[in-house]
Amino acid sequence: MSQLKQTDFEPLQMDHAEAERIAGKSTSYWKDAWRRFRKNKLAVSGIVIIVLLGILSFIGGPISGQNYYQNDLLNANQPPSADHWFGTDNLGRDVFARTWYGAKISLFIGLMAALIDLVIGIIWGAVAGFFGGKVDEYMMRVADILYGVPYLLVVILLMVILPQGLWTLIIAMTITGWINMARIVRGQVMQLRSEEYVMASRSLGASNSRLMFKHLVPNTLGPILVTLTLTIPSAIFTEAFLSFLGLGVPAPLASWGTMSSDALPALQYYPTQLFFPAFFICLTMLAFNVIGDGMRDALDPKER
Repeated sequence: MSQLKQTDFEPLQMDHAEAERIAGKSTSYWKDAWRRFRKNKLAVSGIVIIVLLGILSFIGGPISGQNYYQNDLLNANQPPSADHWFGTDNLGRDVFARTWYGAKISLFIGLMAALIDLVIGIIWGAVAGFFGGKVDEYMMRVADILYGVPYLLVVILLMVILPQGLWTLIIAMTITGWINMARIVRGQVMQLRSEEYVMASRSLGASNSRLMFKHLVPNTLGPILVTLTLTIPSAIFTEAFLSFLGLGVPAPLASWGTMSSDALPALQYYPTQLFFPAFFICLTMLAFNVIGDGMRDALDPKER
């Protein structure tokens, strides 16, 4: 092998401006999270399912041409047919129309309960985690006391004190439902409050409210969104459970829980009356759970 000589080499001609040019576009945290989320086909399919359920909850009844609350005893307990796509219940009401009206009620309760939990949990957790000390001690002990009260007992007491209705059910579900969100926000805020950008903002004269809701809370959106997507199916299942026990929405309103409760006595003879609301409860909970899992993976900075 011949020895290399200095004349065999020549300096590379390079434009320094070209060398320092960034080859690709910079990607923000949320763009990168969305890119990784889209790669999760199961999570994307969960979004598609939720969107379709939301659309059908508004157009499903008009498509069927049937009324969800009108009794027709002559057509009671009919199997699925061309006239009644999901059959009829024991009062002759169209199950298809009731299923999609029930979807509207169940999704509204789940989303509204999760939204109220989100607002209360963020405020409570951010204040407790930011100030710490006795403020944190007192606020979290209040949360622990509320968390120790039996959930079903709270619901029953509210149903006795307040008139039975949609908002009574939502209030009963959110009295203690925000505590998990508050604990997550508190832990994240306590971890971030000593970061340099918070200290720099404080040194520039930022108020406590600006520090909390401009710097700290936005940096906890990842865990918040994941918890929110898991709170919605929990609220939907809770509504179905309470309606199944007779503590849900009153007639003539219909939800998947009330439909399941009405169909239980005739389960042995007319199983389709229970199958459809139970199926969509399971499908909705599965869709939200896979969305939450996908968001957890996409927003995890360790996965970048």
